[in-house]
Amino acid sequence: MFVATLALSLALPLAVRPLLVKLGVMDVPNERSSHERPILRGLGLSVLISMALVGGGTTAFAAAAAPDEAAWKFLLVVTLGSLCAGLLGFSEDLRGISVPVRSAILLLIAVSTSIALLWLASTSDLPSNAGLDVAGLPLWFVVVLGVYGVLFVSSYINVANFMDGLNGISGFHGLIAGLAFAAAGALSGLTWLLLAGLVLAAGFGGFLPWNLSKPGAFLGDVGSYLLGGAVAITSFAAFVAGVPILATIGPMVIYFGDVGTTLVKRMRKGYKWDEPHKEHAYQRLQQLGMSHVAASAINAGFTLAASILGLVSFFVAPVWWLLLLALGLALVVAYQLMPRLLAGKFAD
Repeated sequence: MFVATLALSLALPLAVRPLLVKLGVMDVPNERSSHERPILRGLGLSVLISMALVGGGTTAFAAAAAPDEAAWKFLLVVTLGSLCAGLLGFSEDLRGISVPVRSAILLLIAVSTSIALLWLASTSDLPSNAGLDVAGLPLWFVVVLGVYGVLFVSSYINVANFMDGLNGISGFHGLIAGLAFAAAGALSGLTWLLLAGLVLAAGFGGFLPWNLSKPGAFLGDVGSYLLGGAVAITSFAAFVAGVPILATIGPMVIYFGDVGTTLVKRMRKGYKWDEPHKEHAYQRLQQLGMSHVAASAINAGFTLAASILGLVSFFVAPVWWLLLLALGLALVVAYQLMPRLLAGKFAD
C-alpha cells in the first residue's frame, strides 16, 4: 500500500502538471507569500488522486473480504472525508469560493465525518487501548465529543492551509503525521489506522520531490485542504476508536501551536484574524535568511518530537500523560522561540 501510493504520487504529476498549466492555475505572490515569482499550484491534485485510488481500493478489498468488520468502514469514512476536503480545496484553486459557502461546506464535512465515526465507534467491537470507550459513554458526552470533532476537523483544515507557506513544510508534515498514525495503528492493533497512516505518509512523501526540485510546484488549496482533512479526520477516528489521545494529537501540536499563538498575538495588536501576513514562526525563520527546506525541516523536527511524545503514551500509565502533555507544550514554546534564538546567528 505504501509503495503503491508513493509510486502514484510520484508519477501522476507527469499527467497533472500539463492540465494545471492549461487551466492556468498559478500561485501569484501576495502579502502572505514566501516566494517571489509565480509558481504552478494545484499539484496536490496528484496526491488526492493517489490517496483516493489506493485508499478506495483497499477499502473495497477489505469490505469484500470481511463485510462485517469495522475496519473497512473506518477506512471508508477517512478516505471519503479526506477526498471531500481536497475537492473543496480544488474548487477554490480553480475559481474561488465565497467565505460563507466554503465555511458551510467545511462544517458539513466535519459534521458528517464526526457523526459517522462516533456511530462506528459506538457500534463496533474495538480493542481497548487505555483510551476512549464511546459505547460506554452517556449520550450527553457523546454529543460533546461530536461538537469537539466538528470544531477539531474544520479548524485543522484551516490550520493546514495557513501553514502551507514554504517548500517542503506540508510534504514533511503529511509524511510525519502519516507515519505516526501508522505506528499508533500498529501499537493499538487497529489495522485500518496503520493502512490510513501509510497512505497519508506515502501520498505527501511522493509530492516532496516535485515541490523541492526546480522549477517547483505547490500543493495549492487542493493539497493543503486534503492534508488538513486527512490528518484531522484520521486523528479523530483514532481517538474515538480508543487510541490514547496524546498519540492522536501529537503530530498536530506544533501546527496548532504556531497558528494559535500567531493569531492571538495579532489580535492583541488590533489586527483582523484573517488578514494576510507573514508572522508565523516558520515564516520568521525563513525571513532570517534560511532556505525554505531548512525552515521547513525545523518545523518537521519539532513535529516529529511531539509525535514521538504522543506515542510514548502507549507505554506509560495515564498518570504520566500530564507530564507528556507538559513536554509537548514545552516543544511549542521552544519552537516559537526559535526565530529569536537563531536571529543572532544569522545576523552575524
